[in-house]
Amino acid sequence: MIKYQKKRYNHKEIKAQFPIFNSGDLVYLDSAASSQKPNSVLKSINEVYTNHYANIHRGVYKLSQVATDMHEDAREIVKNFINANSVREIIFVRGATEAINLVASTVADTKIKEGDEIILSRLEHHSNIVPWQIIAKKHNAVIKIAESDENGEVSFESVFKNVTSKTKFISITHISNAIGSIIPVKQICKEAKSRGIYTLIDGCQAAPILEVDVQDMECDFYVFSGHKTYGPTGIGVLYGREEILSEAPPYQGGGDMIDKVTFENTTYAGLPSKYEAGTPNIVGAIGLGSALKWMQEIGMNNIYDHSKNLINEGISILKNIKGLRIIGEPSNRGGVVSFIYKDIHSHDLGTLLNTYNIAVRTGHHCAQPTMERYRVPSTVRASVGYYNNKEDFEALAEGILKVGKVFEKV
Repeated sequence: MIKYQKKRYNHKEIKAQFPIFNSGDLVYLDSAASSQKPNSVLKSINEVYTNHYANIHRGVYKLSQVATDMHEDAREIVKNFINANSVREIIFVRGATEAINLVASTVADTKIKEGDEIILSRLEHHSNIVPWQIIAKKHNAVIKIAESDENGEVSFESVFKNVTSKTKFISITHISNAIGSIIPVKQICKEAKSRGIYTLIDGCQAAPILEVDVQDMECDFYVFSGHKTYGPTGIGVLYGREEILSEAPPYQGGGDMIDKVTFENTTYAGLPSKYEAGTPNIVGAIGLGSALKWMQEIGMNNIYDHSKNLINEGISILKNIKGLRIIGEPSNRGGVVSFIYKDIHSHDLGTLLNTYNIAVRTGHHCAQPTMERYRVPSTVRASVGYYNNKEDFEALAEGILKVGKVFEKV
């Protein structure tokens, strides 16, 4: 893995790299849903479409070969970003949702038998619940839930007290998208591996701020989305251990995932092509590579330090607001904080904050079981990117108080 040096954070310099902030008054606190894009990513996308675009892998002409090289260079960047053993273990998909569905529909579908168990945590995004419910129903398997405590922690113990000889999969988030809890996935994966249990880690909220090392973690699968890591939408990554994916059946059939096709029989290409049927999101992959390269140039330790310090500052500011309650107080938190304010519905609060050009997420955050656990129907969620600073939370606090005064008059 790349070792990074500590850098002094220059907010003005960083924010200037994001054209969306050129107007100067946008307070964007919704990076957990999707991050904004730096100039380097936007330029790489424009450069490909303007000067290098062609379909890849099959063209014998120079333009196609250049585009192919750029696409595969992006795969190499992803491999290094998460320290995979081989580019064959890097599958480009539409996003983390498709990655989880791919694993459930191929590997799990062949491994899960009647009565087998799948363990999820209370804090999962719906995309890491529903695919497993489909597979469990298909095979008459059992889903067991690792509960979180009142602070929003999912511990190693809460996971493994559910483990039995029938446990086949543990699929769990690295960082909760709803309340920000960081889960001890490395400890979980290592123990699971010693027991012969497959592990999938949803890294959507972790990949943007943490240094991820899948070999050190010893997970079987790791997934994340490009649009949360300062890259384009419509592109994501499935890391899967080569020996597992090589044995698993294809996910979709079509061009580029085949070796030889006859009407009598078809043989399949090797990894990663076997799981990338059809024309891929060529420019999306290249844009993702550019985004990850941008993050690596900053240094993942610097991004994490900024996120941790900023979210702690933000929580301190929010806690000074009378009537505001933060949902979840995990000791180890990512760049997310969720809260409710007085008896104002989260949608109303978010809508009125928008009138002050403050963008936050409201609702159940595709994590209804999490909302149920903490006895709230929805929350307001503020989440940070590398372009945010303390002034954004000060503006948020000021906006919340303004909204409060509006409701006092109703």
